[in-house]
Amino acid sequence: MKSIEVNNLVKSYGDVRAVRGISFAVEEGAFFALLGPNGAGKSTTVEILATLLAKDEGTVSIMGETLDRDDAKIRRHLGVVFQYGTLDNDLTVRENLAARGAFYGLSGQALQTRIAELDKLIDFTSYLDRRIRTLSGGQRRKAEIARALLHQPRVLMLDEPTTGLDPKSRKDIWALVLSIKKDTAMTILLTTHYMEEVLDADHVVILHEGVIRAEDSAENLRLAYARDTLKIMPKQGLLKKLDQDGVAYERINATVHVPLKNPFEGVDLVGRHREAIESFEIVKASMDDVFLNITGASLEEGTS
Repeated sequence: MKSIEVNNLVKSYGDVRAVRGISFAVEEGAFFALLGPNGAGKSTTVEILATLLAKDEGTVSIMGETLDRDDAKIRRHLGVVFQYGTLDNDLTVRENLAARGAFYGLSGQALQTRIAELDKLIDFTSYLDRRIRTLSGGQRRKAEIARALLHQPRVLMLDEPTTGLDPKSRKDIWALVLSIKKDTAMTILLTTHYMEEVLDADHVVILHEGVIRAEDSAENLRLAYARDTLKIMPKQGLLKKLDQDGVAYERINATVHVPLKNPFEGVDLVGRHREAIESFEIVKASMDDVFLNITGASLEEGTS
């Protein structure tokens, strides 16, 4: 079964076409990622799926329910963590969870039991009774995730969940996301502009300027659109040997860069010319390389 099906989705803001006829499907229980820079249309797509923003064209179904017809049912299937904070800063974590629980008829002992279950997953006991405004960025994000999971949704949508966090908090949140993936049967839809955050996804969609440019697993995208590089610190005579072998290379400062079809090609080259090589490393192509080769723009440049 498909958890999410999107067909020819279109959304414009005046003359700006934020989403330009995109289509994708998410398998039930999958970890699905939308990768792209700010302005790619990721958050717009999430807000439409979450029933918060009207689409202009296209069709969307979530867990078999149709957007614009079954919105109340769709909302019960969804847990959403938005890029911007949505907790009440003057309430404690517990009070925020209680307020959300009330929307789903969850209170009393049933609410306390669910909070205890979430604590085992998220570990927020130490700040459960602290006001949101006193928490760190990472603690706030964990509280947001706890609230999204409170009613046991079938689909969890995370819109840029680590944006603005310090490195340790980013690491902690990412460990939590992977734990949710491992320990639950939920479908996870993630939007991000961090390349490393899509490596564990089952399926990656590269979104740029409101258009899907490519989609597949992260590894298949890397193999199709980027090449590993052999970086060599050369000794005397290496360049002449590479020229004689017809090897394509580029000199960057003191190193020689050789694009590779596969890592074994680099191993073979090093073996043939070992005496003319001071040191070397094989650098695996990154998702930023993939994005650059597909769109002509860097992910990092797109987020500045």
